[in-house]
Amino acid sequence: MTRERPADTPADRPRHIGHTVRELAALAGVSVRTLHHYDAIGLLRPARVGGNGYRYYGRAQLLRLQQILLHRRVGLSLAAIGALLDAPDFDQIATLDRQRARLAAERDQLTAMIATLEHTMSSLKGDITMTDEDLYSGFIAPERQAAYEAWIAERHGAEGEAWVAEARARPKAPAEAVAREMAALKVIETALADQMRRGVAADSPVLDDDLARHRDWVAASWGRGCPPMAYANLADMYEHPDFRARYDAIAPGLADWLPQAMRAWASRQGDGG
Repeated sequence: MTRERPADTPADRPRHIGHTVRELAALAGVSVRTLHHYDAIGLLRPARVGGNGYRYYGRAQLLRLQQILLHRRVGLSLAAIGALLDAPDFDQIATLDRQRARLAAERDQLTAMIATLEHTMSSLKGDITMTDEDLYSGFIAPERQAAYEAWIAERHGAEGEAWVAEARARPKAPAEAVAREMAALKVIETALADQMRRGVAADSPVLDDDLARHRDWVAASWGRGCPPMAYANLADMYEHPDFRARYDAIAPGLADWLPQAMRAWASRQGDGG
């Protein structure tokens, strides 16, 4: 195996020649031995080998190495990666787009898990109250999230699909901000639950102030306005079994009472509010 001599440096050669194996190893965070092995098995050949025996890697090889490292991260064998990258129908841009989507989903899942742990710590300190279901809210599998979205789309058609698309596009709030939002929501929901326990009817105007605060909280969490019709539509979403379980855990009967109260409030506001 050819040994590379330290005399060859970027300043000693034209820029278009490319990176030596040592430079590429440092750039990509892999070992020189790894790159030698990839060359030996035909997975990553250099663009050229100089008369001095140096391997030189160009842009195409750098992009191929990126793909190798990305696929290694998800557990593919070197043989499988080679077959994938050398397939006649391999589409680099489409592959990068799929990888970006997968990594974005992982990022969102990790963000949700961090928020759940922050809420759990706040709960243990006595700052907020978490239901049993809330303890696992950040661990919802993508399949379960997809099921929520499908339920909304099936129940509300094109309008539901638009809600889902908007929710996906909404920037994720930092964990600290989410914790503050949930603490504020707890105060509002506790007040509403207390009204229900006192026997206040779901369609009573006595609830207007508490429901207006709830609507304002929803608007703040959405990052946009929440007109009465949108608030009434949100009450429809609260009919999902998971939401019903959450509200009945706060107070038995709240799962039925709260959506009725939200719709009644929205009706009283008419086109205003």
